[in-house]
Amino acid sequence: MGKFQEQYIVDQKGQKTAVVLPLQEYEELLEDLHDLAIIAERRDEAVISFEELKRRLKKDGLL
Repeated sequence: MGKFQEQYIVDQKGQKTAVVLPLQEYEELLEDLHDLAIIAERRDEAVISFEELKRRLKKDGLL
């Protein structure tokens, strides 16, 4: 993701009230947010070593 090209909407006092982003940047932010939510949900799952992962993938014919 590159530098944001946001624009702000301001009220009569000049206070920022909203932001306008290019659609691609917005979609990238949503994807990042989704990824972070999945990471948070899986935080307490048991972990396995890389070697164990390779062994399981080979066993299932995926590697």
